[in-house]
Amino acid sequence: MRDRPSAGGTMSTAQPPQPVDAAENRRRWQAVGVGLVAAFMTLLDVSIVNVAVPSIDRALHASPSDLQWVLSGYALTFGLVLVPAGRFGDARGRRNAFVLGIALFTATSALAGLATSPTWLVAARLLQGAAAGVVNPQVTGLIQELFRGPERARPFGLLGATIGISTAIGPLLGGLLIAIGGEAHGWRWVFFVNVPVGIVAMILGWRLLPERAAGRAGRRRLDPIGVLLLGVGVVLVLLPLVQEQQWRTPWKWALIPAGLAVLVAFGLWERWYERHREPLFDLRLFTFQSYTLGSIIALVYFGGFTAIFFIFTLFLQNGLGYSALIAGLAITPFALGSAAASALGGRIVNRFGRPLVAIGLLGVVLGLAATVLALRFWPHAPAPWVTAGPLLIAGIGSGLVIAPNQTLTLAQVPVPQAGSGAGMLQTGQRIGAAAGIAAVGSMFFSSLADNHGNWATAFEMSLLLATGIIALALVAALIDIFRSRNHTKT
Repeated sequence: MRDRPSAGGTMSTAQPPQPVDAAENRRRWQAVGVGLVAAFMTLLDVSIVNVAVPSIDRALHASPSDLQWVLSGYALTFGLVLVPAGRFGDARGRRNAFVLGIALFTATSALAGLATSPTWLVAARLLQGAAAGVVNPQVTGLIQELFRGPERARPFGLLGATIGISTAIGPLLGGLLIAIGGEAHGWRWVFFVNVPVGIVAMILGWRLLPERAAGRAGRRRLDPIGVLLLGVGVVLVLLPLVQEQQWRTPWKWALIPAGLAVLVAFGLWERWYERHREPLFDLRLFTFQSYTLGSIIALVYFGGFTAIFFIFTLFLQNGLGYSALIAGLAITPFALGSAAASALGGRIVNRFGRPLVAIGLLGVVLGLAATVLALRFWPHAPAPWVTAGPLLIAGIGSGLVIAPNQTLTLAQVPVPQAGSGAGMLQTGQRIGAAAGIAAVGSMFFSSLADNHGNWATAFEMSLLLATGIIALALVAALIDIFRSRNHTKT
């Protein structure tokens, strides 16, 4: 596979940057700034709820599957809506789609905060995830539209930093809100905090984001059959993992091959659809090696990365008895390392390329492995202290993964495919997160049941699974490096 245009000749490499005056440059950075704030808010909800899970469990008497759906359900609907929403923004204007998505996100956040039952909360989280999926492709598409070529490195670096920092710092902010609001109702403020931020983002988005570009097609098909096949396939794969403790029948595992079959049907449908009209999932983007392997890295890495906070906060609060605030503080070393490395990674990615991502992935794997060893060798020491160093290393590695991988993967995507290309990348991230939470969470609760409530063993086993998943992303990065070098030699 080479980085080349497709056979049809419709793909093209990125255009060289054109000079812009100071006023125009200020306007486009204002627009990107508003987008990053919205992206931070929606991506924060991927992890901020983790630290609130024990409080939700006690307040609503939720089952393990309810708790997993609160987290993985958000990531799942987030991912499924991304590509259709990116297409909608391409066709109808990113400002309209952005403001609509923020309005829906604000309303569903309030709905989640008012929940009185697990079913209510899960339904609100599914809707909230869909609203977040409307917002985020507008941000990535906006960057693709306003910047060209190497200019994209800085805004994509900031977006990657936003993704990494928001996901990593979420547990700390959640712990602070619960400490302020109290154990009984503090978890509600994890959702309510989005309401004032969302209102401000709607106003600024309408004022600062550009309208639809001139000449943009006004009607583009959204391919609902493709979206439905993707959604059904992913849900069938996730169901036996999430419901592993509740569904005792062994027939539940038959849903996984059924889901994979539906996903194959999805791929075939998209290939057929491409011959007749413009596809929603533009599979021609996968003729680019950088896009293909970068998407695989994102899918697999988020499968291991996002689940870590879920099991860690459960282990600290329910297993060791720490407060939500202390559990959030325990993640802070990871957040600090991720923030610092993300800022650096966005600046040096064009110099080092994919090897930088591989170094970051290796750092994450080593840091998480060291976390397991630290807890095993010092089982009676305060867990937040003995894990601080290893998590700092893992956070630094994570910062060198997300921002650079985002930049490298999208660097060659042409502007007309900006929304769909970025949407497919984030779809992989969100579906990976949903699958990772389901798989690692299933391992955690199964180990907890099999070992008679031994929280340390359950956490160790599930963390090792998450580490193994991330190691697979490292393998994909190394394949990209070796293939690129061999192609350069030939």
